[in-house]
Amino acid sequence: MSLKIAIQMDPIETVDVDADTTFDLALEAHSRGYEVWTYPPDQLRLLSAHVTTSARKVTGIQRVQGKHVELAAQSVIDLHDFDVVLIRQDPPYDMAYITAAQILERLTPDVLVLNDPRSIRDAPEKLFVTDFIDLTPPTLITRDHVAIREFRKEHGDIILKPLYGNGGAGVFLLSIDDGNFNALIELFDQSFREPIIAQKYLPAVRQGDKRIILLDGEAVGAINRVPAKGETRSNMHVGGRAEAIEMNERDQEICDRIGPSLSERGLVLAGIDVIGDYLTEINVTSPTGVQEVRRFGGADISALFWNWVEGRLER
Repeated sequence: MSLKIAIQMDPIETVDVDADTTFDLALEAHSRGYEVWTYPPDQLRLLSAHVTTSARKVTGIQRVQGKHVELAAQSVIDLHDFDVVLIRQDPPYDMAYITAAQILERLTPDVLVLNDPRSIRDAPEKLFVTDFIDLTPPTLITRDHVAIREFRKEHGDIILKPLYGNGGAGVFLLSIDDGNFNALIELFDQSFREPIIAQKYLPAVRQGDKRIILLDGEAVGAINRVPAKGETRSNMHVGGRAEAIEMNERDQEICDRIGPSLSERGLVLAGIDVIGDYLTEINVTSPTGVQEVRRFGGADISALFWNWVEGRLER
């Protein structure tokens, strides 16, 4: 199938070709003969309900860092002429992210936009997970200092993190007797207008934070991310180590519960985080982990993704 693809993403010239999921998707698309364009979200234009953007066509792409992409000169393209638009820029999930999603809503249903922009807008990753409270650890979302203090008193060691953060930024472990509590709350108040997330600390994170990739609601691969020594966060760009892992019955139970909701919402490519027996996040903006799954002998999820897209467009 010959497809015309536009990818809304951070600059492709700066990605890590051995880790970046968006690069892997673009590489697979180009290898199939698709016409691939990339553009940053700040170049979107909405004029009388018509969506255009300034973009660059990918004329060459290979897995050689520093020489991995060749791009044509910038030109203005009409996104209504494309078969698929991928929303793949990294968070933070802020008003700029939401506005870009609102603009791309104007393309549907004539253009297949993935993940569905309305669902991205309506399913913030750290709020969406609270739809499944029986699967998650005790979690409080608030700016009320008294409520957070009472939550820590009840649950002991807790994690504090910004509601719309990403990549492990601003994630803190506070023990029950940590004297930095008040100072940290003040720092959050000064840095963010949004509520804070307080979550019961799960010691099982020392054994790893499992990333499971779902395609149209079905689990297609998993890796384990183990925090570095002395580090609470398991994110790989802050030193977390990826390792092979098999899904267990609890992992499958979690996927079976949330999968239908992801599929119904058009959140086709999603990544969930599981620590021990608990679901902690549902990532729907630009989920990562595709290359790591394949590297440890798992499925080629980029190939599965484009197979799914072709099937969807044929239907």
